[in-house]
Amino acid sequence: MNAFVRRFFRPPVVGLLAFLVVFITQGLGHTLMVLIEIIFGSGFQYQTAFILGLLGAVLLFIGMKNENEVPATWFGYFAGFLLWTGWVEFSFVFYAEYLNIEQILPDGRINKYPEYLVMQSSIGVLMVSLLYFFLNKETKCNFFRWFQRNLGLSTGRPTRGYKRNYAAVTAMETVYVIWFFYIVLLLLFEDAFVGDQHPLTYAFFFLNTIWALFLMYRLSKFWNVTRAIRYAIPTAIVAYSSYEVIGRWGIWVEFWVYPGEYLTELLMILGAIIIGIIIAMFTPEGEKQRLYNQNEDSD
Repeated sequence: MNAFVRRFFRPPVVGLLAFLVVFITQGLGHTLMVLIEIIFGSGFQYQTAFILGLLGAVLLFIGMKNENEVPATWFGYFAGFLLWTGWVEFSFVFYAEYLNIEQILPDGRINKYPEYLVMQSSIGVLMVSLLYFFLNKETKCNFFRWFQRNLGLSTGRPTRGYKRNYAAVTAMETVYVIWFFYIVLLLLFEDAFVGDQHPLTYAFFFLNTIWALFLMYRLSKFWNVTRAIRYAIPTAIVAYSSYEVIGRWGIWVEFWVYPGEYLTELLMILGAIIIGIIIAMFTPEGEKQRLYNQNEDSD
């Protein structure tokens, strides 16, 4: 077991595993929504979505009570993932249907996803609430801290001895990063604003891909599992945004939204992700910490 741990929980495998879990579950989130709509239909999809979000709330509660950082972080991630899919995304679907929202696209077709128009309207709430996290003196986000440090935006010194709840932090990070990039992509894809063939969209893809590769390089150096998971969340979602742009251009098929045609492949991907998470969660914490400390000492 020790030999396996030494090989598995070391760079770049630690960061790669965390990245793949987050990246692939973003796609599986689309699959989950499609399956709920197909299996339960318009009559029961919203009740099912509510239960899905409730499950996320339960996972968040369990994670917040768990003092072990590794499972608490994983509980937080999947809590955020389920809360977003169940309570946030399906709420947009519900109100798009309830308000009978329609959009005629430039080519004369009807937009099949009117919920994205409703989601765009949440940009004000996103930006206002994001200010709290952006200016929070307790934040550990490297992105926020860089701006605070270089633009003189610090609101004070962090509280000494302040102990973060890793499940809550991870869940909120998951929801906000997904939400932020959803809004960015929707504004870019919306013909009334930019359009998916606009030079600005190409520029976003180019710069975002460079940013994703830089973050992946940094992630490849991680030894600490939980730090790798929390760093992998924005890294994978940034990378997935470039993947979404490529899919929008029709370069490859978004097989996530066709579970009937790619069921075997999706099940294999899901199984691999579950195995990877189990390995990460049930490897003895002391051994991982010992390897991490050993690396720190060698530096």
